Amino acid sequence: MAKKVFVSGCYDLLHSGHVEFFRQASQYGDLYVGIGSDATILGYKHHKTVYSEQERLFMVKSIRYVKDAYINAGSGILDFLPTLDIVKPDILVVNSDGGNDDKRRLCEERGMEYVVLERDPHEGLKARSSTDLKKTESQIPTRLDIAGTWIDQPYVSQYAPGWAITISLEPTFEVRERCGLSTSTRNVIRRIWPYNLPNMDPETLARLVFCFENHPEREDGIISGAQDAIGICVPGLCRHWYDNHFWPEKIETCQDEAVLSWLENRLVMIPMEPRRPGCSVVEGKDITEPKVKALAKAADDCWNAILAKDLVAFAAAYRASFDAQVAMFPAMIQGCVQDYIDKFRDEVLAWKLPGAGGGGYLACVVDDAQAFMNAHPEAIRLTIRRNGM
Repeated sequence: MAKKVFVSGCYDLLHSGHVEFFRQASQYGDLYVGIGSDATILGYKHHKTVYSEQERLFMVKSIRYVKDAYINAGSGILDFLPTLDIVKPDILVVNSDGGNDDKRRLCEERGMEYVVLERDPHEGLKARSSTDLKKTESQIPTRLDIAGTWIDQPYVSQYAPGWAITISLEPTFEVRERCGLSTSTRNVIRRIWPYNLPNMDPETLARLVFCFENHPEREDGIISGAQDAIGICVPGLCRHWYDNHFWPEKIETCQDEAVLSWLENRLVMIPMEPRRPGCSVVEGKDITEPKVKALAKAADDCWNAILAKDLVAFAAAYRASFDAQVAMFPAMIQGCVQDYIDKFRDEVLAWKLPGAGGGGYLACVVDDAQAFMNAHPEAIRLTIRRNGM
C-alpha cells in the first residue's frame, strides 16, 4: 500500500510552481492537500483571496498528482491540524521557505516523516511564486473616508477648521469607478507607479500625488481634496487638520494593531449603483458655520471613539458626520441611495457614503463584520493597510 503524503498551503493564484511541488511530493506516495480557508487567509495575511476556497479546492483536486484535497478547518500557520486527523499521513512535505521547527516537532510527535523540497521549477519553465505574480497586478491602495469629509475644501473649512479621518485600504476587492473610493486619484497614481506605491515617507508621497493630480493646467479646473492622496498614501488610521487651505496643517496617524483590527471588524461596504454620469452632488449646497462646526465636532468624536474602541460612541459620531455632510450637500443622497439606507437601517448601527456620494457604496458600522457578511454575501469586508504592507 502506498504511503500517504500531505502538503498544505493557500494555493491562491495557482501556477506552475504549485503543480511542480505537487508532482515532486507525489513521488513519495499518494498526495493529499490541505487548503487554507478564506477566513484563515484573511485573518493571517490581512487580505482576501483572489479565488474562493471552493474554487481553489476544485482546481487543486483537478490536478492529476493529487489524490484528494480538503479545506483546512483550523486557523493560523498550523490550520491543517484537523485535516491531519482525517488523512493520517505518513509523510509531511513542505517547500524550503515553508518549513519551520513547529512543523518538524509536529512530525516527531505524530511519527510522520518530514521532507523539505526546494522551489525548483519544472524543466524548461520559469520559477513562479504567488508573490511575484501579484506584482504584475496593481496593488495600489484605495481609501475610505470615515468622518469630516468635505472639510478638506477651503470653501468648507473657511467657516470652521477641523479634521478629516481616513483609512488606507488594501485593494482586496474590485475598486469600482465613480463609487466614492477616490478612483480618480488612484488612477493618477497608477500613471506614475502602475503596480505598487514607492517605498518612501508616506506624507511626502501624498504631497507628490496631490501636486501631480492638481497641476496648474488641469482641464476641469477642480482641485481634488488632499484627503484622497493622504488617505491612499498614509497607512493605517489617519486624520488631517484643515483650516481654509487645500493642504492640511497637521497629520496624525494611528498604527495600533488592536485599534485597526477592531475597526476592521466594525466596518463593511455594501455595493450600490455607481454615481450617474452628469450627477452633481454640489448642486443645492448650503454651507454655514454651524453646519461645518457640527461636521468638525463629529470628526473629533469619531476619532476619540475609535481609539477607545467604543462602538456605541463610534456609531453615533459616524452617523453625525454623515448627517452634517448631507445638511450641507443634500444631493449626496440622490438616486438609489435612500433606498439602500432604508433597506439596511435596521441591520446596521450607522451608515455613510464614501467620497461625494450620489451612489457607489453604503459604508456601514456593524456589530460584527463577519456575521454581517454571512447574512449578506454581497457585503465587502475591509482590510486596512499596515505599515510595511
